[in-house]
Amino acid sequence: MTEVTLGRYLFERLHQLDVTTIFGLPGDFNLSLLDKVYEVPGMKWAGNANELNAAYAADGYLRIKRLACLVTTFGVGELSALNGIGGAYAEHVGLVHVVGVPSIASQAKQLLLHHTLGNGDFTVFHRMSNNISHTTAFISDISTAPAEIDRCIRDAWVCQRPVYIGLPANLVDLKVPANLLHTPIDLGLKPNEPEAQHEVVESILHLLRHANNPIVLVDACASRHHCTREVERLVDLTQFPVFTTPMGKSGFNEAHPRFAGVYVGTLSQPEVRLAVEAADLILSVGALLSDFNTGSFSYSYKTKNLVEFHSDYTKIRQATFPGVQMKETLASLLAQIETAGGAVNPGYIPPPIVRPSVIPGPASPETILTQEYLWTQVSSWFREGDIIVTETGTSAFGIVQSRFPNHTIGISQVLWGSIGFTVGATFGAAMAALELDPSRRVILFVGDGSLQLTVQEISSMCKWECNNTYLFVLNNDGYTIERLIHGMNATYNDIQPWNNLGILPLFNAKRYEAIRVATTGELDRLFADEKFGTPDRIRMIEVMLPRMDAPSNLVAQAKLSELTNMEG
Repeated sequence: MTEVTLGRYLFERLHQLDVTTIFGLPGDFNLSLLDKVYEVPGMKWAGNANELNAAYAADGYLRIKRLACLVTTFGVGELSALNGIGGAYAEHVGLVHVVGVPSIASQAKQLLLHHTLGNGDFTVFHRMSNNISHTTAFISDISTAPAEIDRCIRDAWVCQRPVYIGLPANLVDLKVPANLLHTPIDLGLKPNEPEAQHEVVESILHLLRHANNPIVLVDACASRHHCTREVERLVDLTQFPVFTTPMGKSGFNEAHPRFAGVYVGTLSQPEVRLAVEAADLILSVGALLSDFNTGSFSYSYKTKNLVEFHSDYTKIRQATFPGVQMKETLASLLAQIETAGGAVNPGYIPPPIVRPSVIPGPASPETILTQEYLWTQVSSWFREGDIIVTETGTSAFGIVQSRFPNHTIGISQVLWGSIGFTVGATFGAAMAALELDPSRRVILFVGDGSLQLTVQEISSMCKWECNNTYLFVLNNDGYTIERLIHGMNATYNDIQPWNNLGILPLFNAKRYEAIRVATTGELDRLFADEKFGTPDRIRMIEVMLPRMDAPSNLVAQAKLSELTNMEG
């Protein structure tokens, strides 16, 4: 081929970066574009139940693969996706959002087309997306279109934020030179300014030489910006104790001998809180200090010796170094530490790690199941390579007290906290897992209330036979997290009860299993069943729980949130 259509060029570029599933919905302004998906060998159009779910699915896919794409139509489609795009922006997820827009001629004539506001303004939705996108392109010139596409894809990959590409319907079939595809997109980070990086590294080394009780604290952006290997190497060399935040869970190997627990401020296990807050040096990697990630901002460090590594700056105590990116900085620091022979302070003695217990106490098999028992016992069922998705609410808080095996990926949305996010994200993660390794299990924990917002995406799981998927529905009769914050008995926190075990047959699942557990004995037997642990069918497990039962850290967080909401 000497030429390819612009539409195919877009999908070929995505395929070069291992994006093989495209999420979204068809609409008349993107139909010609969607034809081009099928022209790229190995690429498929997933299709979704709605655009919001498509954005969630692309988010989940990316957290396994590093890049994802969703395609929507102009106006009605793109606006339906914006909640998911907003979440991706907040949580550093680099989606490529492609919008099929009306032809350039229609825009120039300001035609009163469907899906518009009726005022001839065809850029209004693009302007809305601009506020929650790292960069945007509203393409109007075929000669510059390939470069604009490459620029947006690069920014999504490197900066891990959503990007927006508006593609007019009349341009997708126009041809561009095929040899442009032979030059890979430059995905390298811009080098740090040498003098600034040298000053940063020397300052950190100075702190390390004088630290007697240092720790490492790993947060979400360590994973999002692909610095987990550097962090593990840092811990191996120094033997510093390492902690994660709720958002950072799975950002460090919890089977590592220096892993010491999850820090959530005042909501932490006592031994974790004591160890973190007594440190005289804290190396914080990829922090996103949201309320639910910090126990309503209840971090209480005793030291001012705080080093923050971020994707686009570094902060040491009160000094900020813009543009000193953590990946290159950590690599330089590691090289210096290796030269110095590991732990930089010769007097530093690694302390013993005291981990919070995750072993449940003995219980009669007929005991009613509780959150506390579930979240401790499930650790024994998890296995290496699992992808664990936890919904905002009791699941996101309960999972903190479980233990992840090595090479586990945790997906949650602690900062944005959009109820129902995980159902779509589970579909995206399951598709990515099937592409990489069909034996990897994708395990969802979602509340009965949250499920009702996005349940349609289970239909997509059935369509694509995501038989690697486990759907644990925690049935506690409504919005328990909201009841704990405010309105314990208010009817606005009630939901219409569903026949949850009928959902898979409703969506015509081919291979499925539907199970209900209500006692500790039933849960134990389920986790001990080897057949149940084999990912050979899609499974719905309804977990019956008392209405107001919740993890203890959620109960405490709810009280803090209610006080915050009442502040004048």
